[in-house]
Amino acid sequence: MDLRIAPLPKIRALSQPEQGLRALVERAPQAEAFAERVMERFRPALAWLYRARRRLSTAAVAVLTVWLFFHVMLGANGMVVYRQKRAEYQNLQRELEELQKENDYYTQQVKALKTDPKTIEKEAREQLHYTRPGEVVYVAPPPAPIPSPDTKAAKK
Repeated sequence: MDLRIAPLPKIRALSQPEQGLRALVERAPQAEAFAERVMERFRPALAWLYRARRRLSTAAVAVLTVWLFFHVMLGANGMVVYRQKRAEYQNLQRELEELQKENDYYTQQVKALKTDPKTIEKEAREQLHYTRPGEVVYVAPPPAPIPSPDTKAAKK
């Protein structure tokens, strides 16, 4: 296995700084000529860009404005989504208030069932059909089921 490093042919070693500066000065006219050729080639395009700069910037601002409008209105957190979430929030607030009222009602009912003798007696009479001595309880029969139109058609 050969581990020797071969000399690199593309690298020029400059022995002194003055030689590097001299090489740079010698190539300066070539670089200037190249830059001039590039400028001549792109001069019409640059002149057109310079003349159309106002129109281009106005068009860019218009495109940016339209994009911003659509983003604000229809984006992930736009006005449409904001209004939907706001309506949902208001519905949830209403539902929360209703549930809170229902909870308060049940809390008062439980408190009354624990402490108020009249409420206890009322519930005992209604649910357990308790009576005082000498009272008679009349219980209505359950309502008869209403026949649906489908059953009448089936009987015929």
